[in-house]
Amino acid sequence: MGRRSDHNRTELEELILHAGQALMAEGGFAAFSAREVAKRIGYSIGTIYNVFGSLDRLVLAINSRTFGLWADAMRDHLAVAGEDRIAALVDAYFDFAEGHPHLWMAIYDHRPPAETPLPEDYLPRRAALLGLVESEIARAVPGADAAALARSLVATVHGHCAFALGGTFALLGERDPRGAALARVRETLSANAPRASGGDRP
Repeated sequence: MGRRSDHNRTELEELILHAGQALMAEGGFAAFSAREVAKRIGYSIGTIYNVFGSLDRLVLAINSRTFGLWADAMRDHLAVAGEDRIAALVDAYFDFAEGHPHLWMAIYDHRPPAETPLPEDYLPRRAALLGLVESEIARAVPGADAAALARSLVATVHGHCAFALGGTFALLGERDPRGAALARVRETLSANAPRASGGDRP
């Protein structure tokens, strides 16, 4: 039997998100189900849909939380980074992915229909995460298009990280995916430095 009177809507939302994130962390998006979340919290599956509207919206809300966790982890790395803050960003990416592989991959595995409404905090949390990268790029290469570089460099590091965690790099003989990712990032920043300072001088 469901415990429909135990919690108000706000409490239910938090209860569902807490259990949902734990389930996602255990088995990833492929093994995720609203039914299992409902079972864990002692409510009916109808309660999940009454609160979130759809499975897609629940997963988006969980992924939004993951953005927050990821940003916090990145801030922790930067707080002790010393002078090499770009290396700290790359380490933060790899460390979060390795420490929370299912939560990390759920962000990329979940592809909701385009018309699915996003949770209110989804875009701000995603922007805050990317904003940390943009700030460090702007610091490293003053005058560069930090937003564009951030998008490209995140994609570069993501590819290296995904290959590393998926075992592809091991098959290719790459023994230092982090080092390779950092090298590609440094090359890109270096290539953009002359343009950021006004172009190459004759």
